[in-house]
Amino acid sequence: MFQHLFAEMNKVLQEIVTDYPTAEGARRNELLCNYNMLHRLSDKVMDEWLAFAEKLSSFRESADFTAVVEEEVPEQEAPELCMDSFVRGQGYYKLLMYGKCIDQFKEVIAQYPDSLAARLYLAISYLQEGDGEAAWSHLNHMLGLIRETKLKAMVYNALGCIRASQERFNEAQELFDLALQHDPALPEPNVNLEVCRRRGGKLHFGNQLVSLL
Repeated sequence: MFQHLFAEMNKVLQEIVTDYPTAEGARRNELLCNYNMLHRLSDKVMDEWLAFAEKLSSFRESADFTAVVEEEVPEQEAPELCMDSFVRGQGYYKLLMYGKCIDQFKEVIAQYPDSLAARLYLAISYLQEGDGEAAWSHLNHMLGLIRETKLKAMVYNALGCIRASQERFNEAQELFDLALQHDPALPEPNVNLEVCRRRGGKLHFGNQLVSLL
């Protein structure tokens, strides 16, 4: 329902990010107007979303969904997915409002500290905010919970990218090697190992990991 809207918003934002640093005169003013428009729109969308989430939560608290839950929700489904904080956090993430996203998912892990999904949202949001050490703590916590080797390889690769971005190349190389040990077919670690050898270049964080959100 909202995919088209967010796609257009992201397209306009990317144009602003790309062009604004070198824009001048009328073009710079146009980009500023577009930024203000996006800011107003994101606030409006979030206000409407939060109002809807509150009504939904209020109805859920007043209604008896016990029978429905027993019939339709698999036992293995993560309970934190039903938390209002989780739903709001997802909304903030989609709107690129990473600071507010972090606040919501902190509430989730306070109740469910081993939630892989919440930890991943926090890690990616912290990376977007430029806080590599905070992202590291959540990704590192995930390693002790993950059983699937491919996902573990992606997390090791992400940890390696954090260390490489801090120019701790020897540590980064060890992490990329671990990623390849868990999934030799994963392409990013080999590219990142070359970055470490050259002591510079573009790191490949891993679109597959981000696509899980």
